[in-house]
Amino acid sequence: MKKYIFPVLTVVALIIGFFVGNGIANKANAQVRFNLRMSKVDQMLQYMDQLYVEEIDMDSITDVVMSDFVEKLDPHSSYIPKKDIDIVNSELGGSFSGIGVQFTIQQDTVCIVQVISGGPSEGVGVLAGDKIVEVDDSVFVGKKINTERVMHKLRGEKGTKVKLGIVRQGASELLHFTVVRGDIPVHSMDVAYMITPEIGFIRINKFSETTYDEFMQGMAQLRTAGAKSYIVDLRENSGGYMDRAIKMANEFLPAGSGIVYSEGRAYPRFEANANGLGRFKDVPLVVLIDNFSASASEIFAGAMQDNDRATIIGRRSFGKGLVQQQYSLLDGSALRLTVARYYTPSGRCIQKPYELGHQEDYQKDLLERLEHGELYSKDSVVVKDSTVYYTKGGRIVYGGGGIMPDIFVGRDTTLNTPWYNICVNRALTYQFAYKYTNKHRKELEKIHDWREMEKYLKKSNWLKEFVDFAESQGVERNEKEIAKSRPLLERLINSYIVRNILGDEGFFPLFERDDEITKRALEELEKGKKNLLMDKYLPK
Repeated sequence: MKKYIFPVLTVVALIIGFFVGNGIANKANAQVRFNLRMSKVDQMLQYMDQLYVEEIDMDSITDVVMSDFVEKLDPHSSYIPKKDIDIVNSELGGSFSGIGVQFTIQQDTVCIVQVISGGPSEGVGVLAGDKIVEVDDSVFVGKKINTERVMHKLRGEKGTKVKLGIVRQGASELLHFTVVRGDIPVHSMDVAYMITPEIGFIRINKFSETTYDEFMQGMAQLRTAGAKSYIVDLRENSGGYMDRAIKMANEFLPAGSGIVYSEGRAYPRFEANANGLGRFKDVPLVVLIDNFSASASEIFAGAMQDNDRATIIGRRSFGKGLVQQQYSLLDGSALRLTVARYYTPSGRCIQKPYELGHQEDYQKDLLERLEHGELYSKDSVVVKDSTVYYTKGGRIVYGGGGIMPDIFVGRDTTLNTPWYNICVNRALTYQFAYKYTNKHRKELEKIHDWREMEKYLKKSNWLKEFVDFAESQGVERNEKEIAKSRPLLERLINSYIVRNILGDEGFFPLFERDDEITKRALEELEKGKKNLLMDKYLPK
C-alpha cells in the first residue's frame, strides 16, 4: 500500500489545487466588471490590467495591441501613440518647435549639417559642422543614438530651453549653448530655379499645409525670371494633403476638367473639378515622377495625364490610391484610418493590389520591381490590372499599380561599379562630404555661387583623399572601378559639399544638370514648340 500513497497524495493535491485555483479565479472574475457592449479586446485588456501576476504598463501594452490591430486593415491605416503624435503631425504641418538645425548621425554622433537662418540655434552661435555630444548635461553619443531620439530631445514646446554640449573643430574645450526652442518652418518646396533661360524647374517634396502657397510663390518667381515653360518635379514625394494637390492641379487645367474623385463605404462621393481660374492653364508643362511618388503626387500627375495637359516623365509611381483621415483618441493618441479610395478623372484607381494581413508582401513591392528590372526597362513593368481607361484625348492608360509615365526613363548603370555601390550604400560619400566641408569651411564659405564652387572642387582634386577614406572604412581600392565611376562620384560628392554650404539652392542645379530624367524633360520642352498633347487639347 505504501507504494501507492505518494501518487494518490499527488493526485489529491492537484485536484485540491485545481479547485482552490478555480475558486480564486472565480473570485477574481467576480471582481472584474464588464460592460455588455465591451469588445473582446477591451475585455482581454481589462483582465490583464486587473489580474495579471505582476503589475504591467497598460499604456505600452495598449499601444502594441492597437498598432498590430490597425495594421491588419490595410497598408496605410495606422495607430499613432501619444508620444509620437507631435512628430508625426509636424511632418505635414507648417512648422514645429525646435532648435533649428539640420543634422546627420555619423559614427554615433549628432553632426550639424546646417543651421537654419534666423532660427534659435543661429541666434546663440551654434555653427554648421558642430557636433552635439551632450544634451541637458547628459552624454548624448553612442550606439543608441538614432534620428527619433534626436528629434525627441531637440524638439519640444516653444519657449522651453535645451542645453547643448558642442565639440567644434579648432576649439580646445567643450562648448555649451542654451537654446530656447522656437517655431521652425517646414518647407515642402525644395527649390525653384531657372534651369534654362526660358524653363523653370520647381521641386515639391511633400503636400503639407503650406505647399500650395510655397508652390505659387515659386511659380511666380520663375515667371518673373522669364520662364515660359515649367518642370514640376514630384520624384520621392510621398504625398500628404489631397486638397493641396487639387489646388495645385487647378492652376493648370481649364474650367470643368476633372482632377480627382473619391468614395468609400461611409464616405460620400467627392469630386474635384477645375474652376478655370488657374494662372498657368496655357504653359507647356512636364511632370517628373518615380517609384517613390505616391498619393497626392499621383493625384496631381494623374490629373495632368488624364486631361492630356502635361507630359509625365520618369518611372512608374508607387501606387497609393487610399484616402486616410486622422481621428483623435481620448488619451492624446490618434488613428489614421483609410476611409475611401480616390480615382483619377478617367476612373482609374491607381492603388496597387494588397491582401489584408499581408503587409510584408505589400512593402516588398518596390524590391520586387527592382528585381524584375522595372527601374531599368519599361518592358519589365508588370501591371496586374489590365483594365483599359482613356484620357480626354483618347489615349489608353491603365490603373491598379501607379501612374505609368508617358515617357519612361530607366536608370543608367553604365558607370556603376561594385566599388562605387559599396561606397554609396554605406553612405561613405555623404560622410566624406561632411568631413571635407568642415576641413575647408573657411575657403568654401567665401564662394556664393554653385558654379564657382564646382570649379573650386574640381581643382582641389579630392578623389585620392576619398579613396583613402573609403579604404580606411574597409572598402578595398580598385583602380579600374574607381576610374570608371569617377563621373558619378564627382557629381554626388560635389553636390553634397555644395549643399553643406549653399543649401538646396546650390545642390539641385548642380545635381539635376546631369540627371537623365531631367535631361529628357528639357529635350521635350526645348523642341521649339509646345508639346503635341498641349497643342491639341489646350483651349485656343
